[in-house]
Amino acid sequence: MTKNISVFSFFSGIGFLDLGFEKNGFEVAYANEIFEPFAKGYIYAREKMKLPLPKFGVDVCSIDDLFSVANIKKLKGWIKSERTDNLICFIGGPPCPDFSVGGKNKGQEGDNGRLSKSYVNLICQHLPDMFLFENVKGLWRTKKHRAFYEELKQDLSAKGYVLTERLINSIQFGAPQDRDRIILIGFRKSVFANKEQVENFDKLFQWESQVKYKNRSAFEIKYPLSSSNKAYSELTVEHWFNKNKVHTHPNQKHAFIPRAGLAKFKVILEGDVSRKSYKRLHRHRYSPTAAYGNNEVHIHPTEARRISAAEALAIQSLPKEYQLPEDMTLTNMFKAIGNGVPYLAASGLAKSIKKTAMELGLL
Repeated sequence: MTKNISVFSFFSGIGFLDLGFEKNGFEVAYANEIFEPFAKGYIYAREKMKLPLPKFGVDVCSIDDLFSVANIKKLKGWIKSERTDNLICFIGGPPCPDFSVGGKNKGQEGDNGRLSKSYVNLICQHLPDMFLFENVKGLWRTKKHRAFYEELKQDLSAKGYVLTERLINSIQFGAPQDRDRIILIGFRKSVFANKEQVENFDKLFQWESQVKYKNRSAFEIKYPLSSSNKAYSELTVEHWFNKNKVHTHPNQKHAFIPRAGLAKFKVILEGDVSRKSYKRLHRHRYSPTAAYGNNEVHIHPTEARRISAAEALAIQSLPKEYQLPEDMTLTNMFKAIGNGVPYLAASGLAKSIKKTAMELGLL
C-alpha cells in the first residue's frame, strides 16, 4: 500500500503552502520559484525551523522553463522515482494580480495570468495523482475570467482528472484574516477503486472536515470581541501577536519607517479599514486581507506605525518559529508575506486531501 504523498510545489514563494503540507505528513520533494530572494527566504525559513530541504532542491526558474526537453526529462525522472512508494501531488498558486478586482485585471493575457495556463499544462504533461490549484476569487466569480477558468478545467478533465472546487476563506480555518480564495483540486481517475467513487468525488472530498467555522459563521460573531467572547479570541490580531511573541521575534524590527504617512497614522481610529490603504487593525478583530503591494498599508492597532514583518507573519497564522533572513529587503519581505497562503488554511487543505486519500483507500 502507498506509504505517503510526495509534493512537487510550484510558485512556492517563501513556502507557506508547502509548510502546511509538510507539517501534515506530506513530503515536499521539489519546489520551484522564479524570484531568487523568495527562494532564499524559503530555504532560510526551513533551516531555522530545522526542516529538511526538498530532496530535489529549490529550483530558481520560471515555470515556463520547465517545458524545455532537459527539464521535462528531469522532472519525469524524479516523479517516476517518487512513484515507487508514493502518490504524487502538485501544489501551486499562480500569481493572481491579473484576475484580481483590485489588481491589473488583464486576465489570461497578462504576464501573470498566462501562468495559470502554464501550471495546468504542466499538470497535464506530468500527470500527478492529484493536484491543488489556488487563486483569487476573481478568476472564479468575474465573468471576464470565468470562461478562461472553465477552459482550464476542461483541459484537466480531458486528461483524466476528476475535479472539485470551493471558494474558501482563511478565517474558516482559524486564521485571523478575511481572505477569499478559489481552490481547485483534482484526482486522476486511475487512482479511484470504482466508478461510484468517481461519480461522487465532490461529495466524498473532505472539504468540511478541517473547517472550524462553517460558511460565514466567523463573520457573524460580534466584533470587537469582548471578554465574554474569549472562545473566539483565536480570530483576533491581538491573540496572534501574543501567540507569536512578535515583540521578541527576529523580524519585528523589519518595518517601513513612517514619514509622509505619520500624520494619517495618528488620526485613523483603531479598526477603521474602510479605505484601500491605511487600514488600522483592531486588537480584538480579524485583519483584512494581508496584501502589501499597491500601497496597501496596514497600521498597528495602537501605535502610529506600519505593522512589522513579524506582525504580518502572525496575521498569516505562521508558527512563531518561522522567520525570514535579515538581509531580505522590506519590499520583498512584505510582498512575499502578502502573496502566501495563510498557514492554517494550507494546513487545513493538506489535511482534507490526505483524509480524502485515506477514505478512498489510497494510503
